[in-house]
Amino acid sequence: MSKTTPATLALTKAGVPFILATYDYDPGAERVGLQAAEAMGVSPGMVFKTLMALVDGNPVCAVVPSDEEVNMKKLAAAFAGKSAQMMKPVDAERLTGYRVGGISPFGQKRAVPTAIEEIALLHEEIFLNGGQRGLQIRLKPQDAIDALGANVAELIR
Repeated sequence: MSKTTPATLALTKAGVPFILATYDYDPGAERVGLQAAEAMGVSPGMVFKTLMALVDGNPVCAVVPSDEEVNMKKLAAAFAGKSAQMMKPVDAERLTGYRVGGISPFGQKRAVPTAIEEIALLHEEIFLNGGQRGLQIRLKPQDAIDALGANVAELIR
């Protein structure tokens, strides 16, 4: 597995400190983020999943804990929109340049507005996908927020 991805390159270029963590990706896992947390031996609340969605038809990125579900009304509100829906996997892959199960909020082919669930700030460090299946990036939540220029909002149920 390559440890250099567009995500790691973007963070390195931005001068953001991070640590890589790898795990054995299970393509049959029902919930990838939960499987990653279990494989790495960390709390699922520390592993955040990257979700690609549409708010009023415009692409956005939502970063929420792997053990939670995004609330579509709250997601729309985070981007001053009226409605939100999940993006089709094929569209998410085309937009980000990553494969589903390995989508990182960093280094996407086309940068889109991003929101991070506010609960991230309660953690000293969080894990985010590193741009390929089985690769996670451990960093401080504020560093992730700053690197992404992300909104911090309540996004979960």
